[in-house]
Amino acid sequence: MHYRIFSILVTAFLLISCLPTAFAQDNQSEKPVVLYGTPKKYEIADIKVEGAENYEDYVIINLSGLSKGQLITIPGDEITQACKRYWRHGLFSDVSITFDKVEGDKAWLTIHVVMRPRVSEIHFHGVKKSEREDLETKIGMIKGNQITPNQIDRAKTLIERYFDDKGFKNAEVIINQKDDKNNENQVIVDIEIDKKEKVKVHQITIEGNKAITAKKLKRVMKKTNEKGKLLNLFRTKKFVEENYEADKQLIIDKYNELGYRDAMIVADSVTPYDEKTVNVYLQIEEGQKYYLRNVTWVGNTLYPSEQLDYLLRMKKGDVYNQKLLEERTSTDEDAIGNLYYNNGYLFYSLDPVEVNIVGDSIDLEMRIYEGRQATINKIIISGNDRVYENIVRRELRTRPGDLFSREELMRSLREIQQMGHFDPEQLQPDIKPRPEDGTVDIGYPLVSKANDQVEFSAGWGQTGVIGKLSLKFTNFSLANLLHPGENYRGILPQGDGQTLTISGQTNAKYYQSYSVSFYDPWFGGKRPNAFSVSAFYSRQTDISSRYYNDAYYNSYYNSLYSGMYGYGLYNYGNYTNYENYYDPDKSVQMYGLAVMFGKRLKWPDDYFQFTAELSYQRYVLKEWQYFPVTNGKCNDLSINLTLSRSSIDNPIYPRQGSEFSLSVQFTPPYSLFDGVDYSKYNLNNQDDINKMHKWVEYHKWKFKSKVYIPLMDPYNVKRTPVLMGRVEFGLLGHYNKYKKSPFGTFEVGGDGMTGYSYYATETIALRGYENGSLASYGSEGYAYTRLGLELRYPLMLETSTSIYALTFVEAGNAWQEVNDFNPFELKRSAGVGVRIFLPMVGMMGIDWAYGFDKVRGSSSYGGSQFHFILGQEF
Repeated sequence: MHYRIFSILVTAFLLISCLPTAFAQDNQSEKPVVLYGTPKKYEIADIKVEGAENYEDYVIINLSGLSKGQLITIPGDEITQACKRYWRHGLFSDVSITFDKVEGDKAWLTIHVVMRPRVSEIHFHGVKKSEREDLETKIGMIKGNQITPNQIDRAKTLIERYFDDKGFKNAEVIINQKDDKNNENQVIVDIEIDKKEKVKVHQITIEGNKAITAKKLKRVMKKTNEKGKLLNLFRTKKFVEENYEADKQLIIDKYNELGYRDAMIVADSVTPYDEKTVNVYLQIEEGQKYYLRNVTWVGNTLYPSEQLDYLLRMKKGDVYNQKLLEERTSTDEDAIGNLYYNNGYLFYSLDPVEVNIVGDSIDLEMRIYEGRQATINKIIISGNDRVYENIVRRELRTRPGDLFSREELMRSLREIQQMGHFDPEQLQPDIKPRPEDGTVDIGYPLVSKANDQVEFSAGWGQTGVIGKLSLKFTNFSLANLLHPGENYRGILPQGDGQTLTISGQTNAKYYQSYSVSFYDPWFGGKRPNAFSVSAFYSRQTDISSRYYNDAYYNSYYNSLYSGMYGYGLYNYGNYTNYENYYDPDKSVQMYGLAVMFGKRLKWPDDYFQFTAELSYQRYVLKEWQYFPVTNGKCNDLSINLTLSRSSIDNPIYPRQGSEFSLSVQFTPPYSLFDGVDYSKYNLNNQDDINKMHKWVEYHKWKFKSKVYIPLMDPYNVKRTPVLMGRVEFGLLGHYNKYKKSPFGTFEVGGDGMTGYSYYATETIALRGYENGSLASYGSEGYAYTRLGLELRYPLMLETSTSIYALTFVEAGNAWQEVNDFNPFELKRSAGVGVRIFLPMVGMMGIDWAYGFDKVRGSSSYGGSQFHFILGQEF
């Protein structure tokens, strides 16, 4: 009885509070009147809205659930439910529904609402700019939107969680509102944040462990580490709940790896030690250690059990390593799965089951479902708006009608990445199995990125300012060159993935260089045969002899000219005086033309490529005192054969794979059949030197290799650090010891960026030393070697920008005689740097390096050096 009375009172209170008690307004009075009595049905004749200045009336009416022509009961539930709907939206601080008038069985309604204020400004206090920017995106509080109590509570929770993840477990957040005097019904939101101190781990106590020491278990925990311990110097010490839970699982995984399959953490706690630290307590129950007794295979009809045992690499008597079992059966290291997947068995599955446990021994039954082979039904390419679709499809190793192969799928992804037209970080295949008909659809969702490059740079060289402009079009289409229209997506035809490069470099009077090259990776369009043609011209002029007698000439560099290096360096202290000594009668000109053809090989595997290049260079020297040939014309006709292999997964930031090249470049051995005795030539006679080198002869051997080792799983961790190792060497040989080529020698040291020089040499980088300081004219490098180890860490890998930091150690040297080649007589250096890749510019970077050894012929060390990189990665 009391319950019924209470229910009636509550119902009456709700009806009155929402004003559904039929406030009716008669024709003689402006005041609404209340309709009492027995509930009666009325038809809504019209609905008006008051108080919602920023919304259309129909929006507010729709929120109520009421509509014109609807029959409602007064008093009744419809008005009450309409009010509740408004409160649930949280946009209103007050709501009421009144009746303006009633005529017969029709009623006119007015919905009165008071809108919650809108946000005019949001101020964060107590946080850094970067934190503020992160919080603005997380809390979802936007200027101009209405603010509700739910929004405030949600924002406070998200902010506390954000700082909790950063180790600030005691962070306090207070959100206040104040009226904006300049804007009616708007508020200024002040978010006061007191992060407090980061909470770190004071002590970790582990009990119950016998098989593994507490010290080793603490090392297993990656992100929960005690502060104040030397071993944890470079490890995070802050306490984050999420990381702590992950570290507990790592402890169990470690026990499982050692055969303790029953190991568990039976109790753990985190208690405050003081305001800044906590103590962590773990109670472990190890259980016993288990071993494999039998491994049996069930369901395998394609491959014998012996072969599967070999791939599993777990045999009778081994410790029952659950971590290894998982790696070998359900990760990228799944050798058994890859065996099936690479032969079309996409529907294959493997379920390891512990069928018997006797004492400390486990019988493992490997239950295989092989299924049927899956053939590829469709290849779907989406997101490509950069190249013609056939240009992408020709790179794929997966084709309709072929058996599915995971290996070919991964290779297809790698080939798309190597094209450079799509973001490799967002390339994920879309595999859609179709068990009903034994087929599979494979999608390649692509994200296009700009790959053309424009390099405009200016630098300070030996004769003043050097300007360079280089245009590299990586999606050029030679076939469409004469067909303007839709094939042009800019100033040049595009779509065929060919590369056209045009560059120019000049120093006004003293130096100018121009080059153009064309490269087609699929010459003819049917096979991956590469073809390229290139040409260049450069001219370098000198200064007159008056310069060396001028008072401005630097005696120090004059001494270098007569002594240490065997050639004169320009006066670095007086660049502005060069214009007074320009001498166009002293110069060196170089012309070059090269044609290359390359073929992708199928053996030993199809990562190999063989290229052959025919090149011709002509040197025209006139009173050029920095070279053995001061006056004359020299010709260099050579063939360059290169065998190379590249299996890297990403051209910008490789995470795994390797690349190497072995090349030999040679000229015809003129001295073996021209009948000339070059031992009788006088090397102090310019006529003899000119005759000797009219046709240059040599054979040049080079080997270069790099290997990339990921330090974390590259498939699951985007920002994985990578260790890169480098080995390279080169030899410049001769057919006749009296006719050694002065061209093509090795210049070692510095940043390795190719620039103009007084003589034709190949520049080899060795950071920590001046450019060319280890071998140059007067001590030409006829042999060199370079070793390096580089640790890279990505800071940003996005479509528009890639940035990674690096630290390195390297060593190298050059020798004037091939017989003096000694790979253990190296100049060492170490340093740090950063690389930035911008699609329109290419690779840029800066390195600081320190050279630890003395430069040849000098008592000074390499010392501290800065090196700048633009447009290339050496």
